[in-house]
Amino acid sequence: MSVDIREETLTLAALTEYATIPIVFMVDRILEIRLADGGLGGMSLTETTVRDPYAKDYDADTGAEPTHWPGRFDISNWGLICARRDGARVGGAVIAWHTPGLRMLGGRDDVAVLWDIRIAPGQRAAGIGSALFRAAADWAGARRCRWLKIETQNVNAAACRFYRKMGCTLGAIDRFAYPDAPGEVRLLWWKPLESPPG
Repeated sequence: MSVDIREETLTLAALTEYATIPIVFMVDRILEIRLADGGLGGMSLTETTVRDPYAKDYDADTGAEPTHWPGRFDISNWGLICARRDGARVGGAVIAWHTPGLRMLGGRDDVAVLWDIRIAPGQRAAGIGSALFRAAADWAGARRCRWLKIETQNVNAAACRFYRKMGCTLGAIDRFAYPDAPGEVRLLWWKPLESPPG
Protein backbone atom coordinates (compact mmCIF):
# COMPACT_ATOMS: atom_id res chain seq x y z
CA MET A 1 0.00 0.00 0.00
CA SER A 2 1.55 3.26 -1.09
CA VAL A 3 1.01 6.69 0.39
CA ASP A 4 -0.17 9.55 -1.81
CA ILE A 5 1.35 12.94 -0.86
CA ARG A 6 -0.26 15.97 -2.47
CA GLU A 7 -1.49 19.51 -1.94
CA GLU A 8 -5.16 19.93 -1.14
CA THR A 9 -7.30 23.06 -0.84
CA LEU A 10 -7.19 24.51 2.66
CA THR A 11 -10.83 24.82 3.73
CA LEU A 12 -12.59 24.56 7.08
CA ALA A 13 -13.83 21.11 6.06
CA ALA A 14 -10.27 20.05 5.21
CA LEU A 15 -9.02 21.40 8.56
CA THR A 16 -11.80 19.55 10.37
CA GLU A 17 -10.69 16.28 8.77
CA TYR A 18 -7.02 17.19 9.35
CA ALA A 19 -7.72 17.75 13.06
CA THR A 20 -8.88 14.14 13.45
CA ILE A 21 -5.22 13.09 13.27
CA PRO A 22 -3.91 13.33 16.84
CA ILE A 23 -0.76 15.34 17.41
CA VAL A 24 -0.24 13.99 20.92
CA PHE A 25 3.12 12.39 21.75
CA MET A 26 4.85 10.98 24.81
CA VAL A 27 7.51 13.12 26.43
CA ASP A 28 10.03 10.58 27.63
CA ARG A 29 13.17 12.48 26.64
CA ILE A 30 13.95 16.21 26.55
CA LEU A 31 16.77 18.40 25.37
CA GLU A 32 18.16 19.90 28.55
CA ILE A 33 19.68 23.37 28.10
CA ARG A 34 22.80 24.12 30.11
CA LEU A 35 24.51 27.50 30.21
CA ALA A 36 28.17 28.09 30.97
CA ASP A 37 28.92 31.38 32.73
CA GLY A 38 25.32 32.58 32.34
CA GLY A 39 25.51 31.94 28.60
CA LEU A 40 28.73 33.89 27.92
CA GLY A 41 30.66 30.63 28.03
CA GLY A 42 28.29 28.92 25.63
CA MET A 43 25.30 26.69 25.79
CA SER A 44 24.77 22.97 25.42
CA LEU A 45 21.76 20.81 24.65
CA THR A 46 21.85 17.33 26.11
CA GLU A 47 19.18 14.72 25.49
CA THR A 48 18.08 13.32 28.84
CA THR A 49 15.47 10.83 30.03
CA VAL A 50 12.34 12.17 31.73
CA ARG A 51 11.80 10.55 35.11
CA ASP A 52 7.98 10.61 34.79
CA PRO A 53 6.98 10.50 31.10
CA TYR A 54 3.79 12.33 30.15
CA ALA A 55 1.59 12.99 27.13
CA LYS A 56 1.85 16.34 25.34
CA ASP A 57 -1.01 17.41 23.08
CA TYR A 58 -0.53 20.71 21.22
CA ASP A 59 -4.22 20.71 20.27
CA ALA A 60 -5.20 20.77 23.96
CA ASP A 61 -4.13 24.42 24.23
CA THR A 62 -7.17 26.70 23.93
CA GLY A 63 -7.56 27.95 20.37
CA ALA A 64 -4.68 25.84 19.06
CA GLU A 65 -6.83 23.28 17.26
CA PRO A 66 -6.65 23.42 13.45
CA THR A 67 -10.33 24.37 13.15
CA HIS A 68 -9.60 27.58 15.11
CA TRP A 69 -6.82 28.79 12.79
CA PRO A 70 -9.13 30.54 10.28
CA GLY A 71 -10.59 32.63 13.13
CA ARG A 72 -7.15 33.63 14.38
CA PHE A 73 -5.26 34.15 11.11
CA ASP A 74 -5.74 35.01 7.47
CA ILE A 75 -5.03 31.55 6.01
CA SER A 76 -5.63 32.58 2.38
CA ASN A 77 -1.90 32.17 1.60
CA TRP A 78 -1.44 28.96 3.58
CA GLY A 79 -0.88 25.53 2.10
CA LEU A 80 -2.09 22.07 3.05
CA ILE A 81 -0.14 18.95 2.11
CA CYS A 82 -1.92 15.67 2.77
CA ALA A 83 -0.79 12.09 3.06
CA ARG A 84 -3.43 9.51 2.19
CA ARG A 85 -3.26 5.74 2.22
CA ASP A 86 -6.09 4.08 0.30
CA GLY A 87 -7.99 7.39 0.44
CA ALA A 88 -7.77 7.74 4.21
CA ARG A 89 -5.85 10.71 5.62
CA VAL A 90 -2.83 9.42 7.55
CA GLY A 91 -0.88 12.64 7.87
CA GLY A 92 -0.51 16.21 6.79
CA ALA A 93 1.40 19.45 6.98
CA VAL A 94 0.24 23.06 6.99
CA ILE A 95 2.53 25.83 5.75
CA ALA A 96 2.00 29.51 6.59
CA TRP A 97 3.26 32.19 4.23
CA HIS A 98 2.71 35.86 3.50
CA THR A 99 0.39 36.38 6.47
CA PRO A 100 0.28 39.91 7.92
CA GLY A 101 0.58 39.88 11.70
CA LEU A 102 1.96 36.34 11.96
CA ARG A 103 4.99 36.96 14.18
CA MET A 104 6.74 33.73 13.19
CA LEU A 105 7.18 35.15 9.67
CA GLY A 106 8.86 38.30 10.97
CA GLY A 107 7.26 40.34 8.16
CA ARG A 108 9.42 38.55 5.60
CA ASP A 109 8.20 37.34 2.22
CA ASP A 110 11.16 34.97 1.81
CA VAL A 111 10.17 32.82 4.82
CA ALA A 112 7.44 30.21 5.16
CA VAL A 113 6.58 28.52 8.44
CA LEU A 114 5.90 24.83 8.80
CA TRP A 115 2.92 25.62 11.02
CA ASP A 116 1.91 22.06 11.76
CA ILE A 117 2.88 18.53 10.81
CA ARG A 118 1.15 15.42 12.09
CA ILE A 119 1.12 11.71 11.34
CA ALA A 120 -1.48 9.20 12.54
CA PRO A 121 0.02 7.18 15.44
CA GLY A 122 -0.08 3.85 13.58
CA GLN A 123 1.69 5.41 10.58
CA ARG A 124 4.62 7.06 12.36
CA ALA A 125 8.23 6.06 11.61
CA ALA A 126 7.27 4.91 8.10
CA GLY A 127 8.72 7.81 6.08
CA ILE A 128 5.48 9.79 5.82
CA GLY A 129 6.84 12.68 7.91
CA SER A 130 9.91 12.98 5.68
CA ALA A 131 7.75 12.97 2.55
CA LEU A 132 5.45 15.62 4.01
CA PHE A 133 8.41 17.77 5.08
CA ARG A 134 9.95 17.61 1.59
CA ALA A 135 6.58 18.49 0.01
CA ALA A 136 6.19 21.44 2.41
CA ALA A 137 9.69 22.66 1.54
CA ASP A 138 8.88 22.34 -2.17
CA TRP A 139 5.63 24.27 -1.63
CA ALA A 140 7.54 27.11 0.05
CA GLY A 141 10.30 27.07 -2.56
CA ALA A 142 7.72 27.36 -5.34
CA ARG A 143 6.68 30.65 -3.71
CA ARG A 144 10.29 31.86 -3.86
CA CYS A 145 10.88 31.43 -0.14
CA ARG A 146 14.51 31.08 0.83
CA TRP A 147 13.75 29.61 4.25
CA LEU A 148 11.36 27.22 5.95
CA LYS A 149 11.08 28.01 9.66
CA ILE A 150 9.86 25.55 12.27
CA GLU A 151 9.04 26.01 15.95
CA THR A 152 9.22 23.18 18.43
CA GLN A 153 10.16 22.72 22.05
CA ASN A 154 12.87 20.95 23.99
CA VAL A 155 10.22 18.50 25.24
CA ASN A 156 9.84 17.16 21.70
CA ALA A 157 13.28 15.62 21.31
CA ALA A 158 12.11 13.27 18.54
CA ALA A 159 10.92 16.25 16.46
CA CYS A 160 14.25 18.01 17.01
CA ARG A 161 16.14 14.95 15.76
CA PHE A 162 13.74 14.76 12.79
CA TYR A 163 14.26 18.41 11.79
CA ARG A 164 18.02 18.02 12.03
CA LYS A 165 17.82 14.89 9.85
CA MET A 166 15.83 16.90 7.30
CA GLY A 167 18.66 19.45 6.99
CA CYS A 168 17.46 22.11 9.42
CA THR A 169 19.74 24.18 11.61
CA LEU A 170 18.83 25.34 15.09
CA GLY A 171 18.57 29.12 14.74
CA ALA A 172 17.25 30.30 18.09
CA ILE A 173 16.69 29.11 21.64
CA ASP A 174 14.26 31.02 23.86
CA ARG A 175 14.21 29.72 27.42
CA PHE A 176 11.50 32.16 28.50
CA ALA A 177 9.02 32.00 25.59
CA TYR A 178 6.29 30.08 27.40
CA PRO A 179 5.32 31.68 30.73
CA ASP A 180 2.53 29.12 31.20
CA ALA A 181 4.97 26.23 30.62
CA PRO A 182 8.17 27.30 32.39
CA GLY A 183 9.89 23.94 31.83
CA GLU A 184 9.59 24.23 28.05
CA VAL A 185 12.15 25.93 25.83
CA ARG A 186 11.26 27.33 22.40
CA LEU A 187 13.51 26.06 19.61
CA LEU A 188 13.40 27.61 16.14
CA TRP A 189 14.75 25.53 13.28
CA TRP A 190 15.60 26.93 9.83
CA LYS A 191 15.82 25.01 6.56
CA PRO A 192 17.45 26.74 3.56
CA LEU A 193 15.42 26.32 0.37
CA GLU A 194 16.12 26.50 -3.30
CA SER A 195 13.61 28.55 -5.28
CA PRO A 196 12.77 27.40 -8.80
CA PRO A 197 14.57 29.30 -11.57
CA GLY A 198 12.81 32.05 -13.39
